[in-house]
Amino acid sequence: MIADKDGIRFATPEPVAEYRAKRLKCKVIADISCGIGGQALHFAKYCDFVYAIEIDTKKIAFAKKNAKIMGVDNIEFIAGNSLSPEIIEKLPELDVVFSDPARPPSEKKRSIDNLRPSIPEVMKAYSDISSNFAFEAPPQLSPESIPFDCEREYMSLEGKLNRLNLYFGELKKADISAVALPGINIIRKTGVYDTASGNEEPARYAYEPEECVTKAGLLGQLAAELKNEADDISVFEIDKKRTLLSSDSMIKNSLFKNRYKRLLISEPDFSLINSYLKKNSFGKVIVRAAIEPEKYWDVRNELESCLVGERKAHLFVKNDKAILFEVLDD
Repeated sequence: MIADKDGIRFATPEPVAEYRAKRLKCKVIADISCGIGGQALHFAKYCDFVYAIEIDTKKIAFAKKNAKIMGVDNIEFIAGNSLSPEIIEKLPELDVVFSDPARPPSEKKRSIDNLRPSIPEVMKAYSDISSNFAFEAPPQLSPESIPFDCEREYMSLEGKLNRLNLYFGELKKADISAVALPGINIIRKTGVYDTASGNEEPARYAYEPEECVTKAGLLGQLAAELKNEADDISVFEIDKKRTLLSSDSMIKNSLFKNRYKRLLISEPDFSLINSYLKKNSFGKVIVRAAIEPEKYWDVRNELESCLVGERKAHLFVKNDKAILFEVLDD
């Protein structure tokens, strides 16, 4: 695909575009605010016809060129304001309307109210020709901050929180869901589950969930669903930013970002931990604790002093205890 620097920066990653295109597969779809066409081109793979609307003439020129390069001919590109009655009159009845609205790049706190065009504006403007809508929203938003009757689908890409998709009408499959890409690893809310953590120490194995699961508030449900594989699995909260699952029997799941084996639990004495690491052929330590940024490398350098091994440890700190883990290979 071709575009200017700004267009590439905001383009939809290919695994995200592919997943959404499969989920929104239909006969006729409109992609409003289509940008340089990354998502629209994927819609064209799975939908019979795509209407792609963009107000920025430079972006839509790139989108047309990209469609030509890709040999895609089932897209009609329309330059103009997607809320304009003159634009909407050009469209037939639509199975789905998809919108990736603009948002202020410098806002201090993300808000659903700052999307342009807004969700209510789009739904009102297109209500006569469609009842199914999908929107992209900032993934930093919590489920309870979205005041609409829709599915809130949090998405991780390569282990990092990446997107939040909102589905309305017949597209809605649950109130809240989480998807980890690549692959299609999904959990959808089915009830309310306890996430209380009374454990002061983790069991033999620990599991770091995908960020989309945590953001969606579905960690308790994931633990409940895994009871058949490890009946002792529990939530282990380290601090406000870090929560793991833990069990004495080792399990695998596609919604785990990392799986760990516990190595050591001790007082947070860096010289003691460094001694353990030397004896066990470790060379690196990833510090996963609440440390002031300016002190991070001082702590890490002290922990890694004179280490020459190949192994890599992850250090977490809960209250007054240091916990060393090693990532398990799949």
